[in-house]
Amino acid sequence: MIWLIIGIIILLLVLFIIGIYNRLIVQRNRVDNAWAQVDVQLKKRYNLVPNLVETVKGYAKHEKSVFTEVTKARASIMKAKTVGEKAKANSMLTNALKSLFAVAENYPNLKASENFKLLQEQLQGIEDKIAYARQFYNDSVLEYNNSLQVFPNNIIAGMFNFKEKEFFEVKEAAARKPVKVKF
Repeated sequence: MIWLIIGIIILLLVLFIIGIYNRLIVQRNRVDNAWAQVDVQLKKRYNLVPNLVETVKGYAKHEKSVFTEVTKARASIMKAKTVGEKAKANSMLTNALKSLFAVAENYPNLKASENFKLLQEQLQGIEDKIAYARQFYNDSVLEYNNSLQVFPNNIIAGMFNFKEKEFFEVKEAAARKPVKVKF
């Protein structure tokens, strides 16, 4: 009889550990999937930017520094490997695009161009999707990281070497600075 009770306790303990482990796997996979969605939107923006730059270049040939900054920012996104590096590169590209649109404001014919309007609308749509995907990713990271930290999950997570994930954070100070455009 005592062996039966010990067997049941061990079985319940094993099932409990399996349950926690499986929940952590599901949450980690959700975080990875959410990051993939952010990455897809960042790549869409990355691919749209050259068309936008070429359209503006036709009207604003003397604005080389703005185009150089956009090109540098775009290149840094492709070099970024970690979430933090991608967030920093994303901020750099966002600021460069603000400068590009500030330049475009000074060219009425460009603002009226159907091609420019279409590209601007597409970029705005992608920016909205990036914001949504980033929010979903950060929510998933929060849920996952919380699961890793609460007891008894933290013991199981430590046993199976689960690691916390990094949030996708935009440096707000840089995002709130006014765009400087020199002519």
